[in-house]
Amino acid sequence: MSAQSPSLTNATLNKLRAAVLGANDGIVSTASVVMGVAGATSDAPAIFTAGMAALVAGALSMAVGEYVSVSSQRDAEIVSAKHDETHDGEFTSPWAAAIASFLAFSVGGLVPFIAVILAPDDTRIAVTVAAVLVGLVATGYFSAQVGKASKFRAVLRVVIGGLLAMAITYFIGTVFGTVVA
Repeated sequence: MSAQSPSLTNATLNKLRAAVLGANDGIVSTASVVMGVAGATSDAPAIFTAGMAALVAGALSMAVGEYVSVSSQRDAEIVSAKHDETHDGEFTSPWAAAIASFLAFSVGGLVPFIAVILAPDDTRIAVTVAAVLVGLVATGYFSAQVGKASKFRAVLRVVIGGLLAMAITYFIGTVFGTVVA
């Protein structure tokens, strides 16, 4: 095992990073797409289609991105290990990172998707923002808890980033939705 905390190996940290990034991106990306579309139209089938496309495309994109990125990291680790006699033989796993990111994005993306689809038209935006806020707080808190970092800072950064992304895309949806219509 490495010189790190016994409970956090490189493999664990790799999966944690991929899962936190995937969940956060799933929540924020999917929420931003559905908020942008909801800003442009109240047409439930259009919002559903956009949300489903965002969810599937985002999860696949995250998985491929993680696989490619971690494969490069693993290649560098293998080369480095050839010159480091103290290396413990543990390398990051591109597949583990890809799967963790895919699953986490999917679960995270379901939060805004389900909220925007199930909420009544007159509360759709408020319900989606509330659901996303809960998801972002949970993601920030969980990542800080596992990584033994400041919970306040972790929660604050994901909440601010997520709310800004949703607000900007909603605004763009309202502007361009009225221009195109």
